[in-house]
Amino acid sequence: MDFLMFQLIPESKTPLYEQLYRAIKEAIINGTIKEGIKLPSKRKLADYLAVSQTTIEFAYSQLVAEGFISSEPRRGYFVQNLEELAIIEQDIPSIMQEAVDIPSFSIDFSPGKIDTDFFPFATWRKYAKDIVNDENKDLLQLGHPQGDYVLRQQISSYLFQSRGVRSTPEQIILGSGTEQIMPLIIHLLGEKAIYAFENPGYPLTHQLFFKDSRKSVPIPVDDDGVIVSKLEQSYANVMYVTPSHQFPTGAVLSATRRSQLLSWAYQQDNRYIIEDDYDSEFRYTGKPIPSLQGIDQNERVIYLSTFSKSLMPSLRMAYAVLPKSLILQYKQRFSYYSATVPRMDQHILANFMEEGHFAKHLNKMRKIYKRKLEIITKTIMQYEPTVTISGEQAGMHLLLTIHTTKTEQELVNLAKQSDIRIYGLQEYVSSKLEDDSFPKLVLGFGGLPLEEVSSSIHQLIHALEITKAP
Repeated sequence: MDFLMFQLIPESKTPLYEQLYRAIKEAIINGTIKEGIKLPSKRKLADYLAVSQTTIEFAYSQLVAEGFISSEPRRGYFVQNLEELAIIEQDIPSIMQEAVDIPSFSIDFSPGKIDTDFFPFATWRKYAKDIVNDENKDLLQLGHPQGDYVLRQQISSYLFQSRGVRSTPEQIILGSGTEQIMPLIIHLLGEKAIYAFENPGYPLTHQLFFKDSRKSVPIPVDDDGVIVSKLEQSYANVMYVTPSHQFPTGAVLSATRRSQLLSWAYQQDNRYIIEDDYDSEFRYTGKPIPSLQGIDQNERVIYLSTFSKSLMPSLRMAYAVLPKSLILQYKQRFSYYSATVPRMDQHILANFMEEGHFAKHLNKMRKIYKRKLEIITKTIMQYEPTVTISGEQAGMHLLLTIHTTKTEQELVNLAKQSDIRIYGLQEYVSSKLEDDSFPKLVLGFGGLPLEEVSSSIHQLIHALEITKAP
């Protein structure tokens, strides 16, 4: 089976991936798609339905999780026997369909990459050696459910100094990544919560909000960030937002929009804002922008961040600052939880921060990423006005607008043919955006070696069949 014809409605409030998931599921149940049939590849089906491969991946992943289809490495997706569905569902946690190996590329513009060449290994190793010691054998036991106090104290102090976040260590919870903390927040906010999220935005958070038919609504973004007037027209009472550097457009939420967003939250008692401050440490122009939480007067902002960009993604450590009313609920409902972050890692990081090495590392990386950005900007200038940049004020990615007749997917494919990984903006779209005359590419530069930044940009532009301006 090379194609599947389903009618997807971009204008629907139901996300495209959920529409597709439901359609395939129904076809399997009613026998339209028979047992053993191989489904189209994600690329083929994405091209045929004119949607992103991320949409197909989310739909297929949910079908795999429910046992309607199975994923066989290097072979594809196959429809399962419904009579064996209960058995399949029992097996899922143990095998959960090992993902196909992620291909490597000679040049990788993925926005999640960091520069590993300048990590202070010697310093980190010293603190690790100090912690892994007989004198700290108590760290082998379970610690505080919210994470050990010593680290929460360091995070609270750092957030106030760097982001203006007002908190006490008692308000902070640690978790092994955003994907572990977000479900806890969702449980705290209750089943009646209706979530609004940025479109385009993080696929992970979209998936969390869509799970179990949870009510959610995408809110469009423009050059000033999320459009609050669109939020006000919705029934949502929780807004997930990345105000300091919107992902993936790079827009910074304007002062006016910040006031509007907080005003929206204050209008009803059950309204909250989830502020994801994922890469706020790296800002290159103008004064630092304060966090929403720091200017919130009524305890309506849930502040969320991670060490993935500032230190390393593999540390798997995120944290949230909960308003006092919610932290009381958290203590009542989740006090039996065990912290999901290894205690030794917590104490290594706490000592690393206390002695000033974290701030020193951030200052160093800020200069390096700024230098990379300067090189990119200078290189791209050679291709203007065919190629233009936006969203470069902060963070480790920016947006390229390509003034061409080619489609976004054609550009991504051309790059791939030259062994270059880059993502199109549509990969992060949950529902159809207003038509844009030119395609956009999300260019992450964090993982590029400093000495290869210029040549990598030239190779990308060459792969996209773009020539220098005369």
